[in-house]
Amino acid sequence: MGVADGLEFRLLGPVEVWRGPERLAVSSRHQRSVLAALALRPGRAVSVDALVDAVWEEDSPQSARRQVVKLVSRLRCALGDAITTRSGDYILNAGPDQVDASVFDSSVAGARRLSATDPAGAASAVREALRLWRGPALSGVTSGLAAQATWLEESRLAALEDGVDWELAAGGHAALVAELTILAVEHPLRERLVGQLMLALHRSGRTTEALEVYRRTHERLADDLALAPGAGLQQLHVAILRDDPAPAAPTLRPGARPRVAVPRQLPAAVAGFTGRASQLKELTGLLDRNDTVVISAINGTAGVGKTALAVHWAHQVADRFPDGQLYVNLRGFDPSGQPVRPAEAIRGFLDALGVPAQRIPAGLAEQAALYRSQLADRRILVVLDNARDTSQVRPLLPGSAQCLTVITSRDHLGGLIVSEGARAVPLDLMTTAEADDLLTSRLGPERLAVEPQAVSDLIEICAHLPLALSIVAARATLTPALSLTELAKQLRDARDRLHALDIGDTSVNLSAVFSCSYRTLSAAAARMFRLLSLHPGPDISVPAAASLVGTGRDQAHAALSELTRAQLLTEPSTGRFTYHDLLRAYSAGKACQDETAQARRAAMHRMLDHYLHTAHAATLLLNPPNDQLPLAEPQPGAFVDELADDGQAWQWFTTERPVFPAAIDRAADAGFDTHAWQLAWSVASFCIRAGHWEQMVTTQLVAIAAAERAGEPRGQAWSLRELGRAYTRLGRYPDAQASLHRALDLDQRLGDLIGQARSHNNLGIVSYAQGDHPEALEHGKTAYALFHAAGHRPGQADALNAIGWMQTQLGRHAEALRSCLQALELHRAVGSRHGEADTWDSLGHAHHNLGEHRRAIACYHNALDLFQKLGSRHPQADTLIRLGATYHDAGDFHTAHHCWQQALPILDDLHHPDAAALRARLAEHPPAP
Repeated sequence: MGVADGLEFRLLGPVEVWRGPERLAVSSRHQRSVLAALALRPGRAVSVDALVDAVWEEDSPQSARRQVVKLVSRLRCALGDAITTRSGDYILNAGPDQVDASVFDSSVAGARRLSATDPAGAASAVREALRLWRGPALSGVTSGLAAQATWLEESRLAALEDGVDWELAAGGHAALVAELTILAVEHPLRERLVGQLMLALHRSGRTTEALEVYRRTHERLADDLALAPGAGLQQLHVAILRDDPAPAAPTLRPGARPRVAVPRQLPAAVAGFTGRASQLKELTGLLDRNDTVVISAINGTAGVGKTALAVHWAHQVADRFPDGQLYVNLRGFDPSGQPVRPAEAIRGFLDALGVPAQRIPAGLAEQAALYRSQLADRRILVVLDNARDTSQVRPLLPGSAQCLTVITSRDHLGGLIVSEGARAVPLDLMTTAEADDLLTSRLGPERLAVEPQAVSDLIEICAHLPLALSIVAARATLTPALSLTELAKQLRDARDRLHALDIGDTSVNLSAVFSCSYRTLSAAAARMFRLLSLHPGPDISVPAAASLVGTGRDQAHAALSELTRAQLLTEPSTGRFTYHDLLRAYSAGKACQDETAQARRAAMHRMLDHYLHTAHAATLLLNPPNDQLPLAEPQPGAFVDELADDGQAWQWFTTERPVFPAAIDRAADAGFDTHAWQLAWSVASFCIRAGHWEQMVTTQLVAIAAAERAGEPRGQAWSLRELGRAYTRLGRYPDAQASLHRALDLDQRLGDLIGQARSHNNLGIVSYAQGDHPEALEHGKTAYALFHAAGHRPGQADALNAIGWMQTQLGRHAEALRSCLQALELHRAVGSRHGEADTWDSLGHAHHNLGEHRRAIACYHNALDLFQKLGSRHPQADTLIRLGATYHDAGDFHTAHHCWQQALPILDDLHHPDAAALRARLAEHPPAP
């Protein structure tokens, strides 16, 4: 108990505070709101900002913080020292047993524990807890606590439903009928309560009435929400019809079936969605039919709201798919002309489903088969947005009848309708009533009521197109002084833009809609909008956007925020911005019109410098000491991200990965050939580690051609080596050898001994992968000789370490120790602490194979100490995994498990595919009791 001893705080009804038989005076709603906010978290600090939100929710006055301080001061006059201050926050020093809401929660939790052995006793305990309620929770406070009041009411109903279940189990059905009848009227859409009433009626011999309750509920769900009853209620209905001996009421608690990954990939719910009632009802009607659903607009009109409808409906029914929701924008009609390949989409889905990279096969057919296997026996909603055609979609269709697929496209996808039995849901332009509702939701009924003719004109000008209507609404919101009549006149007068994307109404041109919003922008935001068209997509970060315009991050973020408010951009995730393809086309047109060719090329140069220099710095963090490219200095205004360690480097690569292929293509197409091959090289090590080998093949092929056009044979050789590495990971060993031999030939013609050594190193890896360890060892020795001839001591150290590793594969562990000790001496001599750490790891591996577990453990700890000092997180994880294996083989299972547990969060933080394999190992080898 705290300094609030003797006080009782009541929240389950009117907010009150009592001292014994005396109710203390808390006179104002604002005071009661502050008291309730503190009492909801007894003994815990509550910030002033949280109290401001509790009192005012939104539109708080400028003096809100001062007013909160005064409110607390007045409460202290009534409560004494019960409220104290810590670091500027306020604390109500009361125990949970002094707050009725906490007592209620504790009592209900105890009843639930008791229910397994004594249902009747549990029911009685819940009934006793419910007596704490004196009316609607948090009565007499401001609307700022509405969410908390709703949460408390939901807790009350859930407890009541639990208690009814236990009373039904104890045979109390007849006594419950009257109460449940009232509850079902008060909460007609709570299917658990409806099911309990049906069950009580049925068990009381009133089966006809039970079936009538179901019929009314079915009709209400269909009329109000365009939904069918849930599976549990339907099963109860069938059981009553069959007169099963012991039907059970539905429960909201799903079974605890473990799942490795439950993806939640849906974009944010569509704000202010209106209309489309018939389409929503038709979609919902397909839920229990397990069909593939095709959503398409008549004539494939862009901007008609296909994505908005799909995402809105998907959020409505997401709870029907407990195993997750997958989403991908296939970019089928993207202005860049580069739709997402099915293999890319499947790879993204497999990542979301938690499939380790090493388990993902190379071929599309094999990937599709693995994808379908992952979805088997799972109920998952798959949303394939903006599909190009049937061939793009077909590999992405699940094979499980429990899954449901929603596809949006400008194409009718007739092949799927014929072959797969897909259902078409045509989406036409909005009706006048729907368009009016959309404008009302954005602008408010008062503003529309003043100018009804202008509203009709705007709907006509926008051709009932949702995208156009939304942008018009944003324009009107940002310029409230502009009348809707004048806005309509401006739109009518502007008819000379975006001819290729005209929706077909001669009185309307979409460029007029875009231009109207564009003209309201500040100069900085307008320039940002124009130059964003130079970015290849699919989305852009603030630093990349800052590089495009050549300003600081703060100025760039301000411009991006302004564009987002004008609905010319969206922010699908924090700090990532994108826009609709119509807007991208308009933006490109404005750039060509208002920016000189020289300015556009300079902006692209800065953007490519951002990606190249950041990627190069990131790859050096992942692989120190690594070869460094002879990069030109970045252009003034190019922003290079500052990455502190390999963890940040990995995160940057992971976030930007979808951008790299398009950026490399854009660089090559625009004549920035050196940027193209150098950027491809800079992202290669990440792609190797993360398992994005197919992407790496594509980018390196572009890089090789770019280096050849640029007349840079050294760039060709470097790119060919990376291509060989990718082919090796894909198991395409003949292709790998061919690429590496081409690289080696170029290295020899250039007289590049270090390049030759690198090529031999990689040829050794190919031989190792094919099981030819002697040849792999020979390549390692050749690499060492070349590094030695070049006087490249770090390379010599790396090669010796590689030689030692190959010797362990041949069982020559004593020789491996000698090679690695030489490598260790060299690494120390050249000051390569990262190489030293790598070699300690190899020495540990050799000692482990010799059965010298204590020495192996010492070596691994040396490696870990260095990796930790260097901030090299991924190598730490690798070494911890091997150290765990050594402890395991030495019989110390507890320490082995501890090492693996230390490695797992590192891999999880890096989103590394090896995390799944390590998690499986932990499950296979639980800690010793």
